[in-house]
Amino acid sequence: MARNRSPTFENRQTAGRRLGEALRERDIAVDIVLAIPRGGLPVGRPVADALEVPLDIAVAKKIGAPNNPEYAIGAVAADGSVWLNTDVIERREVPRDYVASTRAEMADAARQKAQRYRDSESSPLTGKRVCLVDDGVATGATARACIEQIRQAGPERLVLAVPVASPRAISDLEALVDEVVCLEVPSAFRAVGQYYEQFDQVSDEDAMSYLDGE
Repeated sequence: MARNRSPTFENRQTAGRRLGEALRERDIAVDIVLAIPRGGLPVGRPVADALEVPLDIAVAKKIGAPNNPEYAIGAVAADGSVWLNTDVIERREVPRDYVASTRAEMADAARQKAQRYRDSESSPLTGKRVCLVDDGVATGATARACIEQIRQAGPERLVLAVPVASPRAISDLEALVDEVVCLEVPSAFRAVGQYYEQFDQVSDEDAMSYLDGE
């Protein structure tokens, strides 16, 4: 796993170009790039262009803690694939009915988002070499759910590629994929946006434009 000491990224597109270069330098060949909307698409487009492969999406939604929806206790993908942080759920004594209802709600939201972004069925992944891309990894919750969804589709190989990640999260994710390419793994990681000069929120309209190659 690369641990580059270069300064922060100008924006997501710049990060994507650098990530694409890193994948090419390592001779990592894939058949398709899957980006996690919304922030992953501006990164995924230059990666897909660099590797000369199609770009599609992998959608997951966080399952937030009671009274703190931004704190992920798990995540669920558009096909219902789920990852739950059982240690946190047990430590916080999160009710089972809350987990079940929120999981169902977020799975439905993920399905709707996938349908909004994609006019047709998802790309077949069986026997394919897949690269999963996001703009960074903090807790790794959504990445875990997407990885589970991709694994169930039977790919030949799965690579996770991100510009920046927390050491703990990326270490955990390494065990779930065949290879990880991460440009920055800062020991003092606090948030993904900390490593971007420009980290504005990406709208659905802007994110979807990258699927058209714009």
